[in-house]
Amino acid sequence: MDYDYDYLAERIPALRREKGAEDRKVEEEVFDRRTLMAFYKLMKRGVIKYVEFPISTGKEGNVFRGVGEDGLIAIKVYRMATSSFTKSMWKYIYGDHRFEHVRRGHVVYIWTQKEYRNLRDMFSAGLPVPMPIDCWKNILVMEYIGDEDRPAPLLKDAYVDDYERVFHQLVDFMKVCYTEVKLIHGDLSEFNVLMKGCEPYVIDVGQAVPLSHPEASTLLLRDVSNLVKFFKGNGVRCDVGEVLRYVKGDAL
Repeated sequence: MDYDYDYLAERIPALRREKGAEDRKVEEEVFDRRTLMAFYKLMKRGVIKYVEFPISTGKEGNVFRGVGEDGLIAIKVYRMATSSFTKSMWKYIYGDHRFEHVRRGHVVYIWTQKEYRNLRDMFSAGLPVPMPIDCWKNILVMEYIGDEDRPAPLLKDAYVDDYERVFHQLVDFMKVCYTEVKLIHGDLSEFNVLMKGCEPYVIDVGQAVPLSHPEASTLLLRDVSNLVKFFKGNGVRCDVGEVLRYVKGDAL
């Protein structure tokens, strides 16, 4: 399936604005031919109506705010260029029984499917993650977390009136994820939690692995240690060992 550039340019302002050298470089990295074809597919499906502006920019990709069938959406676009990040993706894919049947193709496509599935399984269990909407190739479309004026801030940047309450909400997230969804986030920290008002939403779940994954125990310990370090620094009394026991099914 090819694409109509003019059709896309009407719906993606970044494609039609006057560009300097830096803008052209970013466009080439983010809006390469394969990505434009994926955008075209999702727009023709009606999943994406319009792309507004970038919410966040990282080495692995960009997140844009857009408009979908039912209002505002978040559009995560993984860069197709080979990088150290794409190479590191394989350690989270190998050992994940859910993807044993996937023939080795472009790792970014597999990663996008993996994040979509992780979001779907977590959301279905009632966990506070963005609702997944659709994905195609290297583009993931999900619920936008924020208000009309601005996206929700990261936990590390947000004003929090009750750190203890948020700590227990995130520990409960890990517990349900572990005992019911049978997944471990694998990179949980104050950098991967959005605060919408007083409520935390966990994001960036592409690396989440099942309990059977060879690195599962190591990743769970890292998640717990990250949270304990952050919340201890904000006055919450907590202990890595106690949290680990609770997440695995014991009382906290």
